[in-house]
Amino acid sequence: MPEVIYSLAGKKVYVAGHRGMVGSAIVRRLASEGCEILTALHAEVDLRRQDQVEAWMGKNRPDAVFLAAAKVGGILANHTYPADFLYDNLILEANVIHAAYKVRVEKLMFLGSSCIYPKFADQPIVEEALLSGSLEPTNESYAIAKIAGLKLCAAYRKQHGKDFISAMPTNLYGPGDNFDLDSSHVMPALIRKAHEAKVKGEKEIRIWGTGTPLREFLHVDDCADACIHLMKTYSDESHVNVGSGEDISILELAGLVAEVVGFEGQITRDLTKPDGTPRKLMSADKLRALGWSPKIGLKEGIADAYHAFLDGHYLERSNGTVSGDLIGQSDISFERAKTSARHAPTHATVAHHPSR
Repeated sequence: MPEVIYSLAGKKVYVAGHRGMVGSAIVRRLASEGCEILTALHAEVDLRRQDQVEAWMGKNRPDAVFLAAAKVGGILANHTYPADFLYDNLILEANVIHAAYKVRVEKLMFLGSSCIYPKFADQPIVEEALLSGSLEPTNESYAIAKIAGLKLCAAYRKQHGKDFISAMPTNLYGPGDNFDLDSSHVMPALIRKAHEAKVKGEKEIRIWGTGTPLREFLHVDDCADACIHLMKTYSDESHVNVGSGEDISILELAGLVAEVVGFEGQITRDLTKPDGTPRKLMSADKLRALGWSPKIGLKEGIADAYHAFLDGHYLERSNGTVSGDLIGQSDISFERAKTSARHAPTHATVAHHPSR
């Protein structure tokens, strides 16, 4: 086991973004660290307002910060509102990171996204691939903001000696995921469609394209565990990929989801729809060398995500009709959807974005 260089025990730990999927998982994981967990709703502090952030941080004086808050949305929202995604994410991360420096926070972790890497990066994607090529145009604004956040952490480390680190998660799923059929990523889309087809007695569900693209998935509770591990054992300028290190084809994933959900119909392919990027896998070598590996298998994780969906522990938001959501503040709640998932209406086609 690697040496613990920063213990969270007895510390005041602020989780910015505690109502989002990742932030809420970090809060759950921190419960076993013997620390005091600090959170703030949007009504208490708007992370886009520097004066509010500095006032709240000055009053509460956290020892450590997990910066998991972000404005997020689907492909259509990213394309329609690029200024909103770039500005909101730039300003909130700059406010939190600078305020953390001003109040002498001991350690901060910035959470990024795998979209920071070039669209055509070699696979598996190593950390050094950053800025080695052009970004995916559909979420370029979001990616640029995330790159700026990790570079800002590195700059405060270089200029001010601050122990600010960055982690880049892969495709995540689990409790608190977005199951909206128009804007969700492939995992929650498959789970919901398989469930609704089962409830309605449909004979098939349809996936986009050939089903051959390979994608990597990590349960959000594993991601939270990796973040805690890095917070306690890692201190360096370079960011760290947080992923499973394994991938699966979309067709194989659909079959596994159907098995878990209990859908016994056929899985067909809509060859008129695009496949997206053939493969998107991040290298896990650096994280493995630091002594961490995932504990939740894919089938087990899908079952957990499905049960969370049935129990109403998920998000549902429109894609493109709004500018996006500031996850982790009071804009989003985990209240049960008005229509119970157990008796939800069905649609036979899995509408998802295979490139995500």
